[in-house]
Formats: sequence, structure tokens, C-alpha cells
Amino acid sequence: MIDNDFTNLKALFFNCTLKRSPERSHTELLINASRNIMDKHGVETELIRPIDHKIATGVYPDMTKHGWNEDDWPKFYKKVQAADIVVLAGPIWLGDNSSVMKQIIERLYANSHILNEQGQYADYGKVGGCLITGNEDGVKHCAMNVLYSLGHIGYTIPPQADAGWIGEAGPGASYGDEVDGKRVGLDNDFVNRNTTFMTWNLMHLAKMLKDNGGIPAYGNQRSKWDAGARFDFENPEYR
Repeated sequence: MIDNDFTNLKALFFNCTLKRSPERSHTELLINASRNIMDKHGVETELIRPIDHKIATGVYPDMTKHGWNEDDWPKFYKKVQAADIVVLAGPIWLGDNSSVMKQIIERLYANSHILNEQGQYADYGKVGGCLITGNEDGVKHCAMNVLYSLGHIGYTIPPQADAGWIGEAGPGASYGDEVDGKRVGLDNDFVNRNTTFMTWNLMHLAKMLKDNGGIPAYGNQRSKWDAGARFDFENPEYR
């Protein structure tokens, strides 16, 4: 029997829209579809819209130590540290992720050197996913960039960990806009299915990892590698 009790999990969503609150975000509408499933099953969820905050640009944990007067990122990274699931969501611009999405990935990367108690990189044991919206081609390209970036810094990526919606190419209605009395995209089975599968895969894998103490700590401990351990590695020889 599948255990669908996820009450010990925390999920953090970053909406990397370029629109400041209270302006309506189409991306946030798709986020809510995923977030609502998590809420129904006991996951503690939180949404951050980075554009509303003073997050500095750079690749250091606290940019106030590198010439910036203000940087809200350190307080947000504490939320990342507490999360079991991190979902990066945003729009497509010129076929690529938004500048805010790039900024958040850079700041996550800035903290990727931190180690956990077992000497692994601190993001080991967390799972990552992404949601993309837009009026132009690029959902899979954007998702590829996000999921690679998360995996590279230590996140575990479940199967089908991305979902997105694109409308007709060029200017026109965005996800959730009302056209002729109908909300665009909300009845799209492909989008709804992928969003649902992504959400459940994130919850299932996060629970599996948390219940089993994360990624096994052997062969991947930076602290022990620096101390001289080589975990059976040998330099290859030409034969």
C-alpha cells in the first residue's frame, strides 16, 4: 500500500516572473496547480517571488560582503536549507529562462560549496523540479537548463520533473487569460497531466529520501575526499 502521508515534507517554490506583486503572474497560476496537490497531502508549502525582494546579483552566499548594500538572499537560503522540495518556475523570454530564473540559479550555486553533517554537499537529499510558461517555443529547453543546474549542485531529480504551458507562437493570450469566456490552458490535459505527475514524483522521491536518511554517504563526501580518501578511484592507465 502506498503511503501518501507527506506531512513531514516542506516544499519551496520560486516564481521567477518579471512582474512585481500585485501584478498577476501567469506562472503563479500553474504553480498553484502543483502547490494545491501538495497542500492536500500535508506538505508545508511556501512561495517566494524574488522580483519583490532585494536579491543581489552574484555568485557568493552574501553579496553585501562583495560591494552590495543589500542582499535578501541569505534569509531565503535558510528556507532552501529547510526545504525537502525546491521548484523553480518562470516564463520564457527569447526562448530562454527569465533573468530572474538565472539569478536564482546563480545564487543557489553560490551556496553549493556548503557541506552537510555527513560531509556531502548540502543539497544532497533535496529534490528539484521546474514549471515553465510562455507564448513561445522553449519549454523543454528552459526545463533542461533548470534541471541540469539543480542536479549539478546536488539535487536529486525524479522522473518527469518538469511541466509547462505554451500558447500559440507570438503575441496572444497567456496561461489562464480569459478569451471568449474561457480560461486559456486550464483544460489542457497534457499540461494538467504533466504538472500532476511532476508533483507526485517530487513528493514520492522526497519522502523516500527523507525516510532513508538522504543519499548514502559513501563515495560522495567532499570532506573525506579533501582529507585524502579516494573511494576506490585509480588513475586510468593506457594499455
